[in-house]
Amino acid sequence: MKKQPGHRMYNVSDAALYVQCMEVLRNATRESEYFAQYGYSVERMKGFAAMCEKFHQLPDDDELVGDQMICTEKKNQASEKLKTAIRSVMTRVAMKYHDKTGRYRKFGTAKLGDMSDPQLLFCGRRVARVARQQIDFLADVGLNENTITRVTDACSEFENALNIQQDKIHDRDIAVERRVEQGNKIYEELVMVCDIGKDIWVERDRSRYDFYCLYDSNNDQKKARKAKMHPQE
Repeated sequence: MKKQPGHRMYNVSDAALYVQCMEVLRNATRESEYFAQYGYSVERMKGFAAMCEKFHQLPDDDELVGDQMICTEKKNQASEKLKTAIRSVMTRVAMKYHDKTGRYRKFGTAKLGDMSDPQLLFCGRRVARVARQQIDFLADVGLNENTITRVTDACSEFENALNIQQDKIHDRDIAVERRVEQGNKIYEELVMVCDIGKDIWVERDRSRYDFYCLYDSNNDQKKARKAKMHPQE
C-alpha cells in the first residue's frame, strides 16, 4: 500500500514558511539577550537557521514534476517506437493470414492502440516470441530476424523508459514526504520562537509583540474585525 504523505502543520507555501522563519530569526538574533532568559541560546538560533537552509535546498515540487514529465515524454516516445515495430510485423502477418485466423490472433495485437503500458510491453514480447515460432511460414512476406529484433530492442527500450518514469514518480513521493517532515520541524521551532517573542514583548512593546504573531493569529484578528464590520455576513 502506498504510504500517504504526512499532514502539513502550516498552511502557507514552503517558500513563504522559509521567508517567515528567516525574518523571525533575524529579529530574534538581535534580541538574543532576552531569548537567553528563556533558555533559547544563540547556538540554538544557529541550529534553527541551519534547519531552514537545509529545507530551502530541498528540490521543490515544480522541479520534481518537470523531471517526471521529461521521463514520461521519453516513455511515450519509446511506446510509439514499440507500436511501430509491432505493426511492421503485423503488416506482414496480415499479408499471409486473415485477421480472423488463429495464426493471426495468436499475436494478440487486436487493441494495440488502447493497451496500458504493461499490456503493451507484454504484447511486444509475445509478438516477438510468436513471430519466431512462425518465421519459416512468414519468410516469403519479409519477416526475418531483423524484423523481430527490431521489436525486442524496442521492448527493452520501452521497459527501461517505463522503469525510469516509475522511479521518478517514487522519487517525487519521497521528496514530498521529506519536505513535509522538514517543514513541520521548522514550523514547530518557529512557533516556539514566536511564543517566546510574544511573551517578551506582551507588556513592553505592542509593535514588537505583533511581529511575533504568526499568520494564524493575524487571520483570527482579520476575521474578528470583519465580523464587527459586517455582522450580518
